[in-house]
Amino acid sequence: MNIEQFIARRLIKGGAGSFSAPVIRIAIVSVALGIAVMIVSIAIVTGFQKQIREKIVGFGSHIQIAKFDSNNSFEFEPVSKNQTFYKEIKKTKGIRNIQVFATKAGIIKTSEQIQGVVFKGVGEDFDWSFFSDKLVQGKAFSTLDTVANDSVIISQNLADLLKIKLGEPLRMYFIIDNVTRARRFNVSGIYNTGLAEFDLKFILGDIRQIQKLNDWSSDSVSGFDIYIDNFSELDNMGKAVYKSAGYEMNARTIRDLYPQMFDWLDLQDMNVIIILVLMVLVSGMAMISTLLILILERTSMIGVLKALGARNLSIRRIFLYNAAYIIGKGMLYGNIAGISICLLQSGFNIVSLPQESYFMSVVPINLNVFHILLLNAGTLTACTLMLLLPSFVITRISPVKAIRFE
Repeated sequence: MNIEQFIARRLIKGGAGSFSAPVIRIAIVSVALGIAVMIVSIAIVTGFQKQIREKIVGFGSHIQIAKFDSNNSFEFEPVSKNQTFYKEIKKTKGIRNIQVFATKAGIIKTSEQIQGVVFKGVGEDFDWSFFSDKLVQGKAFSTLDTVANDSVIISQNLADLLKIKLGEPLRMYFIIDNVTRARRFNVSGIYNTGLAEFDLKFILGDIRQIQKLNDWSSDSVSGFDIYIDNFSELDNMGKAVYKSAGYEMNARTIRDLYPQMFDWLDLQDMNVIIILVLMVLVSGMAMISTLLILILERTSMIGVLKALGARNLSIRRIFLYNAAYIIGKGMLYGNIAGISICLLQSGFNIVSLPQESYFMSVVPINLNVFHILLLNAGTLTACTLMLLLPSFVITRISPVKAIRFE
């Protein structure tokens, strides 16, 4: 242990009854509150982004392959599901699932209401993991039968709007070659994702129903939905899938399909940045005030050390070590408080939200170890750098005047 660390430790142990003791406690509380607020803020915002992103992906997949078409509607030109790229993409590292789909716009009409929707047809390769925990009533339908299943699942919002209950028939109308065709389906399940924009738009059914409506063959589909393991690799995986799909097919990521939704999610990052900057500034200003008080209180000691030949740099290190101890203690308490709050909310859903406004019923939490480590390292670095300037006050202290200082 060097002499600066030794003196700094003695100052910390002997400062319990000093004038600066309550100021030090206030500084520790300030740093702890700042760290706790930053941890909770990042956990909530990233949790919100993650849940909304998962809901959007649940309806549209990470990457969608369809035929090149200038038509921006939900009607696609049919393609054969027996594509040469299918097996290649399915074996690609990072691809979780590839499944066929078909979509067709239609109208649901009841005795009192009428609503335009998109019928999304799925096959036996469909991944139900997203909807399995979103079903509030009933169950998902099966596509393993030899004949087309007439069961569908609709959203809670749509069921409330049209006053349709589980097990009741649902009549839809489709426009095909300027001719209206009616189809009768049975509601086997009701889901609720909280994302009203999508809940009111999509109903899920057997892909063979769309094949029959459009007079397609059994191997004709609208396209392919691809799910990946890591969302951060979306752009790279999108480019790789685009190359594999061939020149006749177009591969678009979920960001390309719903750019306005992801632009809105990216704006949430600005809120986090503002909170982080404000909290670091508050913690830094508290530490600057504390350091100046510590220097003022120990002016006589500084004069003695200078008279004994200590350099300004060496004395500055003593007080910077002292400040680092205060910051470290505040960060420890702040991490305990912030992580505890996040774990309590994540485990018990203490704070709820109005789902119609926030698209989720409880405050979401996403605790990421990397975020916490980066936050602590950044706070410690920023506060330490902010303390370098006030520590220059030591260089202006005269040994003779300092020894006489009371």
